[in-house]
Formats: sequence, C-alpha cells, structure tokens
Amino acid sequence: MHYFANAPIYPVAFRVLWGIVSTTPSLYTNPLFPEYRADPFALRTGDGWYVYATGPASPEGCQFPVLYSADLVHWQDCGWALAALPGGIEYWAPEVAEHDGLYYLYYSVSGIAGRDHQLRVATSTHPAGPFTDSGRVLMPDDPFTIDAHPFRDATGQWYLFYSRDFLTPGGDYRVGTGIVVDRLTDMLTLAGEPQVVVRPYADWHLFQAARPMYGAVYNWHTIEGAALRLHDGRYYCFYSGGSWQRDNYGVAYVVADHPLGPYVRPGEINGPLLRSAPGHVIGPGHNSFTESPDGQEYIVYHGWDPAMTARLLRIDRLTWDGGRPVIHGPTWTPQPAPQFAPPD
Repeated sequence: MHYFANAPIYPVAFRVLWGIVSTTPSLYTNPLFPEYRADPFALRTGDGWYVYATGPASPEGCQFPVLYSADLVHWQDCGWALAALPGGIEYWAPEVAEHDGLYYLYYSVSGIAGRDHQLRVATSTHPAGPFTDSGRVLMPDDPFTIDAHPFRDATGQWYLFYSRDFLTPGGDYRVGTGIVVDRLTDMLTLAGEPQVVVRPYADWHLFQAARPMYGAVYNWHTIEGAALRLHDGRYYCFYSGGSWQRDNYGVAYVVADHPLGPYVRPGEINGPLLRSAPGHVIGPGHNSFTESPDGQEYIVYHGWDPAMTARLLRIDRLTWDGGRPVIHGPTWTPQPAPQFAPPD
C-alpha cells in the first residue's frame, strides 16, 4: 500500500497541528513544521493551501511529502504525492500547477535509464494526489535540469522556468547552474526556445571551488529555485544562489517587462535579500510565494536550524517599497499571523 495524500481534512480545532507558539491566535513562530521539508512550494486552493516539498520518502518509497493548512500557520501531514519510478534515486523540488481542472506536478529525478536529474510531469485530479507520472521528459537532450517553476501570465500563456548547467563563461557570468525560461505549448510540452533569465555572476553564488564536473574542474557557481512574482506590471524572478549546504545560500531577484525577458539585475542590491542569521537560521531559500485572504504576500521557504539537522518550513511577509521587494525575514520570533475575514 502506498501512503498517498487525500487524507481527511478536518476543521482546525480537530486537527493534530504543529506551529502554535502561544495562546494568542494572531501570532506564529518559524519554523512551522518540525520535520524536514525542503524546497517548499505553496499552492493556494479554494479551501486552503497545500505545500509540496523535497523530503523523506514514505516507507514504501513514495515521494514528495504533502502538507495542508487552512490558515498558513498550522499544518497537517497528508502523506506523499507520487509513487517512485523504476530506477529513480533522488527526487527534487516539486511544484504544482492547476489547468482546466487537472493538477500538474513538475519535478526532477535522477537514475532513470542511468541519467542525471531530468524534469518530468505527473498529473492528478486532486491537489493532494496521488499523481501519476506522464512518461514525459521535458528536456530529454539536456544532461541536467532541475527546479521547474510553472508560471501563467495574465494572457493565459504558461511558461516554465527551470535550472540547467552552463559550462562557458560570458561577460561576468560564471560557470555553473543558472535559470532559463521557455514557453509551454501545452502543460506537457516546451516550445524548445529557452531564454536565459539569470546566470551566476557574483562571488556569493559560489557552490564549490575546484569542483569536478563534466570531465573538468570548475569553480562552480549556482543559481536555482526560480519563483515569479508579478508586481506593477513587471516580472520579478526570485532565485536562490550559493550552496544549499552553507550559510552563503540566500534569495535575490532579477526583473523584466515580459516573462521571456530580458531580465536585469537590480543595481541597488548587493547580495541576497533573504540571508542567513547566524545562530538562528542557516541558508534560507528555494522559495515560493502565496497570499493571505487579506492580500498580504508571503514568501514560503526552507531554512536550516542552527545545528543544520534539517531544512524546515518557514514563511515571512513580502512587501514592496516602490519597485523594490522587501522580505521581512528570516524570522524566529513571534510574528503577526496571516489575517482572515471574521466569520459571518
């Protein structure tokens, strides 16, 4: 038997929940769940939020633990989203999009037919799954693709942002992993015209010095984990840079006037907007975004505990200073909880 999602959803008062830090219901404290949940993607639905994450497999090998919340603070474990594929070894960074009543789970897996990480798509009629792999590899000729992020423009056009490797420096670009975007002709097919969004260009993007890769040795830099936010008609691609296992990992952004770019770096920013707070949170990143019912924007992300025993689920407010995003985090003390309309 597979331990899939679709567990019963009970009213908040009757659920076994984690995240309450005081008797005051208007506060929350990070982290919001006590178990390993990396690369959290938050999907808002009609009755609440689902979070999909890179995390421990089920005893049967099912992948991508799913959490549900009715209020963004208290979270219920709903099982796992996807049965393991034959030969699959590592499963990373799930994200889910809904289109015409069907839910599409984009993820990467290594080990299939001996290949490194490749992006695949699974589908379900329910946001919590179970999802069934479609058998489609999105970029079968690319040796390494991860961190798919589907984004729907106001016109209804879907795009897919994802990370791939670049072995040739150019300008101030470094060798390493960067982000591209392509148009989806349908939810399972890319146009095959990827455009560069951002490649590593800064010292803080260093993943590993003298890293053996592709038969050579490079000072490898990494930009990954794309997350799009539309603000005042402009497209902000947030990304995570650096090494996910170190304190240089954090979140920054580039901005464009169209989903396909060109994207430019904000000149006033030097380093990540969301960064480690020594002694409290290490390596915060690989985020998604959502909103509370009153319109407050939240960044949903992971961060290591100070002992670096697990990457844990966290949320913090996102506000705007004109065209500049402001992330109010990482936090580890009580914060105002997302606001909801009072009951009738």
